[in-house]
Amino acid sequence: MPTPTAPAFTRPALAPGLLGAVALIVGVVLIDSGLFVGFRYVVSILALIMLVFAVRGRTWWVLPLLAAVAVVWNPVVVIPLSGQPWAVLQFVAAGVFIAAGIVVKVPTEDPAAAGRATARR
Repeated sequence: MPTPTAPAFTRPALAPGLLGAVALIVGVVLIDSGLFVGFRYVVSILALIMLVFAVRGRTWWVLPLLAAVAVVWNPVVVIPLSGQPWAVLQFVAAGVFIAAGIVVKVPTEDPAAAGRATARR
């Protein structure tokens, strides 16, 4: 039986992407309620977390999409949209979250290389 090897990459954006997609789909119900402000915090923070993972994974084409989600769902500077446009944007953003979560791959560090880097310090 061959010795298992460590994977060459991880998908750290997958969990926040799926969580954000679920929140966006559930958030369609909250569009006209007072809870939508708290929901906007959740979506914008998850988009920024995924943005950091996309930078670490050097998946550059995902950055403008996640930045747009973070700006549109920003609860501090509100973009005045309501009704049907929000409902459509919720599903579009859910698709962006899922796609970014699947596509973003962050390379893992080689333990031997990491040990050499700390030994030089």
